[in-house]
Amino acid sequence: MSKAAEQTYLEKLGAAGRQHSKEKPFSDPGRGLSLASIGAIFTLLPPPPARLLDLGCGGGWTSVFFAKSGYDVVGQDISLDMISLSEENRAATALRSLSFVQSDYESLNFREEFDCAVFFDSLHHAVDEAAAIRSAFNALKPGGVLITHEPGEGHATTPASIEAMERYGVTERDMPPYLIIRRGREAGFGESAVFPMPHELNPLFYQGERPDLFSRAGLERARHLLRLAFNRTPDLKTGAIVRLVKPRR
Repeated sequence: MSKAAEQTYLEKLGAAGRQHSKEKPFSDPGRGLSLASIGAIFTLLPPPPARLLDLGCGGGWTSVFFAKSGYDVVGQDISLDMISLSEENRAATALRSLSFVQSDYESLNFREEFDCAVFFDSLHHAVDEAAAIRSAFNALKPGGVLITHEPGEGHATTPASIEAMERYGVTERDMPPYLIIRRGREAGFGESAVFPMPHELNPLFYQGERPDLFSRAGLERARHLLRLAFNRTPDLKTGAIVRLVKPRR
């Protein structure tokens, strides 16, 4: 799919879609899981004050959350319309530790400027995920941390993804942990770790109909969560949070 489609995505959404993007995460039916995911990411980041690069920030709600938490934040997005929307969100908060840039995250000009960087549901829109991860690596200081929160195998063939690609021309790809870690190592990252998404935990712990732990399905679900929790499976294919660390010199 074309990057031009990503740049005009907000325009194609229309007024209602623009308002929805502006009010995220609270306008989204999955608001609870989105907020839980941001909370999980906070626990994996270096503590503020630190300089944070929010990659593919869209309307900027994640950038606002990071800045309100004490980080010095630069939000990046390929769409000028999304950056304009992000600026509206920033103006409503009067945050001085938050700014936005319009650019392609596959070819950033930052060099060793950030303590941490985040792809929050944005890396799977990359045409070239290896270039995007290299850009993040170059933007980080030695010892810097990259966090990704991305869907796993099967995402690109879901009805919602197929509709988005057909209707808007945007890129929707699978972005499982093993691929992110492989590209991270190619870019130069050293340490890596995989953590469960709240999306993985929610069906087992918080929905009304809990599976019987001692059924075949329940036991397999428990094994899967243990593999995620203890990082024992290098070829994980499900959606997950990945943490990569740039080696110190």
